[in-house]
Amino acid sequence: MSFKKPFRAVPVKLGSHYRRKQRTSDRRSTIKVFSAAIAAGAILGVGSIVLDEDGRARMVSAAKPVAVWAGVARARKPQAGDFWSGCDDARAAGTAPIYSGEPGYREGMDGDGDGIACEPYR
Repeated sequence: MSFKKPFRAVPVKLGSHYRRKQRTSDRRSTIKVFSAAIAAGAILGVGSIVLDEDGRARMVSAAKPVAVWAGVARARKPQAGDFWSGCDDARAAGTAPIYSGEPGYREGMDGDGDGIACEPYR
């Protein structure tokens, strides 16, 4: 039986050149990951927007449920004969925001007078 202590390597303190090189490599990796995420988000975001016949942006059907849930798109377009007593009713029906010239638009519902009634809450 041996009573020798087990061998343990002495920790090596790396030089400043190596540490600087490692930090630079870590930064580059982080930048690459964030750049890829930004590019993928931009491609998916732009790819999910389609222009309507009247020139307004609308969401593609696959992205529409998420956009409606987030409040950046409406569930249905205003239809002829729509009349809402207030913005809460228009939001509940899924037609908010209502733009000037669309059915159901009234100046009384447009609080800031910019031509968009029942704008989303900020």
